[in-house]
Amino acid sequence: MEYKYLQKLEYTKIIENLSCFCNTYLGKSLANSLVPSSDKKSVQNLLLETDEAINIMIKNSTPPIFEMQDMTVYLKILESFGVLPIKAILEFKNILQFADDLKKYFYQEHIHVLDFSILNALFSALYTNIGIVKKISISIIDENSIADNASANLASIRRKQRKLEQDIKNKLNDIIHSSSFSKYIQENVVTIRNDRYVIPVKEEYRSQIKGLIHDMSSTGSTVFIEPISVFEWNNELNNLRIEENIEIEKILHDLSKLFYPYVDELKTDIEIIAKLDFIFAKAKYAKSLSATIPKINDKKEINLLNARHPLLDKNTVVPISVNLGNQFSVLLITGPNTGGKTVSLKTIGLLSLMACSGLAIPADENSTIYVFDNVFADIGDEQSISASLSTFSSHMVNIVDIISNATSESLILLDELGSGTDPLEGANLAISILEYFKNIGGLIVSTTHYLELKKHALVSPGFENASVEFDIDTLSPTYRLLVGIPR
Repeated sequence: MEYKYLQKLEYTKIIENLSCFCNTYLGKSLANSLVPSSDKKSVQNLLLETDEAINIMIKNSTPPIFEMQDMTVYLKILESFGVLPIKAILEFKNILQFADDLKKYFYQEHIHVLDFSILNALFSALYTNIGIVKKISISIIDENSIADNASANLASIRRKQRKLEQDIKNKLNDIIHSSSFSKYIQENVVTIRNDRYVIPVKEEYRSQIKGLIHDMSSTGSTVFIEPISVFEWNNELNNLRIEENIEIEKILHDLSKLFYPYVDELKTDIEIIAKLDFIFAKAKYAKSLSATIPKINDKKEINLLNARHPLLDKNTVVPISVNLGNQFSVLLITGPNTGGKTVSLKTIGLLSLMACSGLAIPADENSTIYVFDNVFADIGDEQSISASLSTFSSHMVNIVDIISNATSESLILLDELGSGTDPLEGANLAISILEYFKNIGGLIVSTTHYLELKKHALVSPGFENASVEFDIDTLSPTYRLLVGIPR
């Protein structure tokens, strides 16, 4: 279905709203790429997965799905048997944890999984490995810290580090607080410069303390000296830090190796989590709209019961009911400006697009939709100064395009057909166009002000009049659609 027609019916806004219910960037990508299908079986499967998700949420609230990072680069590292950074190891661990949590969410005693064929296939395909999850949880504290007990050697190195650091601090504190040196000290603190423990000494006494100067304050009044008495200890401490880094690299390699055999399973988990995120976003969106799953019919009919435009406030929008394709295939909607004609037109088209996208629609249960090969719409004034097109001409360009592409399987929506030119000529042209679309077998909804079209609908088989109600007492529209009653 062409993008320009989806845009005219504001389908793109539906997609924007749907994507807001996704928790992952991959789920949002699936939502943003959603387009209506013209294949009946595909539409039925899409609607079934939405229906299953709605029913699961009724039984079990929302599933535990959270944002994932883009793991494309890290999957390639695993495929080449490389070493992952801590952050990537944690993210892969989280993916396995998500998979386990999702399985626990779905496979519960009160859920009869055989009633959920599509979701069961997805949840059952999730790969879990609690052994890897536990190993990483024990080994890594956060994305910046490896736990002491990640290996016996790391624990030993860090014990030596802590003892040596304490010995150095004790030695430097003795210097700072000694009667011989205290007068040379700027502050009674032990600090670090260039990864070595130092003490702050007044600049004028720098020669009184033997050692290496590592830094100077911005004012020049303080120098940071590493006393010769702790020089070897600082060297030993730096050696231990090097040993620690080597051991951490070894640990990260060992943890990365845990994932080597399961690259395909991780890819599958990522794809399934994204798919589930998208499916449950459809269910959450349906809940927000108080929407239901429409039935798909084979009779080329649209039967909407108390349908509401999904982009209007559901608490104030006036629902419409319409049956198109049973006793008539062309519906003409008349009524005053701002009375709701175009909204009714868009509601019919937009709900058809939503249903063919596998989305629940804001209408009563037992509403039915036909799977069209295309939904065409000529709505709004597209007068173009740069293209030297008048209002009438711009409409005709759209109509010509629709005539060239419409089939007996198409839904055609026309707003104010024939407007923008001489009323009599416009009415005659509109009748000819509607007759053409009726004869090729499509379903057509058109709004009009022309009396000639209303009269034509009264005497022509396959045509039906409808109008948007106007309250004479209040001199205001009620926005109700009255099928069979011209105005």
